[in-house]
Amino acid sequence: MALCLEAQDRLEAAGIADAWRDASVLFLHALQQALGPKVRRHHLAAHLQEPAPPELAAAYEALVAARERRQPVSQITGRRAFWDHDFIVTPDTLDPRPETETLVEAALDLPWNSVLDLGTGTGAILISLLAARPGARGLGCDISPAALDVARRNAHLLGVGAEFRHSDWFGAIDGRFDLIVSNPPYIALAEMADLAPEVRDWEPHSALTDGGDGLSAYRAIAGGFADHLAPGGHVLVEIGQAQGADVQAIFRAAGAETRLLTDLDGRDRVVLAQPCG
Repeated sequence: MALCLEAQDRLEAAGIADAWRDASVLFLHALQQALGPKVRRHHLAAHLQEPAPPELAAAYEALVAARERRQPVSQITGRRAFWDHDFIVTPDTLDPRPETETLVEAALDLPWNSVLDLGTGTGAILISLLAARPGARGLGCDISPAALDVARRNAHLLGVGAEFRHSDWFGAIDGRFDLIVSNPPYIALAEMADLAPEVRDWEPHSALTDGGDGLSAYRAIAGGFADHLAPGGHVLVEIGQAQGADVQAIFRAAGAETRLLTDLDGRDRVVLAQPCG
């Protein structure tokens, strides 16, 4: 218990909200590192009451020190829960966010047997969709070879058959798909300085911002979806909470009808687009 209380104090001093939660999660991870077999969360209290062996204290110190530097917990532990699975995450990938589950939920309400995920990152969206719809086929593309390696590992570990390809948006994509999804970089360059250190300093900037107004990815997707969408197909893109009108206008100019979907907090989160007619 003393180790966790000390860690909580250190994390609070570093400006981290929910310091006790992070201290507990990291202690559980240190236990799993030091003791080998996976330690169940409900056994955590018992371990907190026992004196910490040197190997546990050392492992925990390294984890807490990383969190003090504002490295995200998911990168420290190497895992992030999303939808129905835990996904490998690394500094080469965007950390899957709970709000992105809005896109997954919307996609599963649509009819489709094939899906293209543009900017797949960890593969969390694509793999979640294919796991929930056995027999469907899916292709994930990304401009980052390192991110594609992570996505392939996640698909393999979760037993999901998916294809991954190096591509700058539609650049290396052929064929048509019933559904096109994307969580693209939508943060404007001017907004980057205001992000939390966990995001700004640790996640890949190419997955966060386009280096401009935050809308260039939507222009690329809107400009190419007609050549890659099967008849009757749909496009789903995640957006920043203030981008709804702008992103809908981009897709409408490309000949699509659009609808705005909100997340559980009532914030604009996803634009659904479908070719007119």
